[in-house]
Amino acid sequence: MLAAARHQAILDLLLADGAVQVSQLSERFGVTPKTVREDLEKLEEKGLLRRTHGGAVSAGDEAESMLPLQIPDTKRLTEKEAIAERALRYIAPDDIIALDAGSTTLEIAKRLPNEPLTVLTNDLLIMRELIGKDRIRLVVPGGYRQRNVLIGNEAIDWIGRLNVQKLFLSTTGIHEKFGLTVFTGELIELKKAYMENAKEIYCVADHAKFDRAALLTFAALEDIHTIITDAGLDEDTLRRYERSSLTIERAI
Repeated sequence: MLAAARHQAILDLLLADGAVQVSQLSERFGVTPKTVREDLEKLEEKGLLRRTHGGAVSAGDEAESMLPLQIPDTKRLTEKEAIAERALRYIAPDDIIALDAGSTTLEIAKRLPNEPLTVLTNDLLIMRELIGKDRIRLVVPGGYRQRNVLIGNEAIDWIGRLNVQKLFLSTTGIHEKFGLTVFTGELIELKKAYMENAKEIYCVADHAKFDRAALLTFAALEDIHTIITDAGLDEDTLRRYERSSLTIERAI
């Protein structure tokens, strides 16, 4: 079993049981205890668990929201609503925007006025939200359904031919070392295609996403123009991340 698959399996077990043991994981995966301890160390470095003597426990309540493709993730809804309201400041009539799949981008979609606007998205929940707004031109890249998201190589190729003015990007984690990350490999190329064709990139993420990393990196911090987060982001964390080239805005 590849390391990435072991890491995901460990997180699944933590979500189900709240704790894991090195001996249990060694037998389950057919690897040495040393390999398991290295896995746990890497996951702890990303803020996904806390190591204990002989095993590990869940990092806390945030662990559940780190799992991919929640339908939809309603945790920290107040914060996500505030972020969405802030993001609307950057959207003007006749804009061509992309809404990446995610619970915060869904909140943006709910607040979009029914006015001339072109919206590109692969999120089925966002599509459902916008389909009744007849003045918005809804553009769907196609592909096959994986839970609430449409993915596929044809969709990626098609997105590469479009001109997007503003991208509102979701992420599972934001980390100084690992950048922007997700758990699901199928989403990486789609996110990169969005980013390559967008003139302005806004990452929308609540404060709990900072100093956390999922398994796979899809962007470096310097690839993002602005991160819009909520007022829960503390000053120390804000200063650390603003040392890079990006701007961080906190929605009040």
